[in-house]
Amino acid sequence: MKSKAVLEFADVKIIAAAAEAEALKNNWAVTIAIVDDGGHLLHLQRLDGAPPISSHIAPAKANTAAMGRRESKIYEDLINGGRTSFLSAPYIQGMLEGGVPIMKDGQCIGAVGVSGVKSTEDAQIARAGMAAIGL
Repeated sequence: MKSKAVLEFADVKIIAAAAEAEALKNNWAVTIAIVDDGGHLLHLQRLDGAPPISSHIAPAKANTAAMGRRESKIYEDLINGGRTSFLSAPYIQGMLEGGVPIMKDGQCIGAVGVSGVKSTEDAQIARAGMAAIGL
């Protein structure tokens, strides 16, 4: 049997604070979502000025990244590349860049999803959060 790291609430708070700091540093109004490895919501934070819809999109991006064990951008690229049938895939809703899996020792332990600015900027915020715990 293998052992696997898990996100603890202390990790979630560190990721959230670092992601928030990156967003505020750039004056980006976003929603930040953090999920566990099964895509279950652990943290949701909508910064002042973030569009209301971002509170639905950020968790969807995080869920997609966790469940797929890869960045949500991959699904966006598949669809934009012509594989529109992928839109019918079950349980995948956040097929836009900005969902990044949290990987530790080759295993997915969760994901961060961000929504509210350009998709590349959303991903930048997510990665800044993960960097705060050394991943």
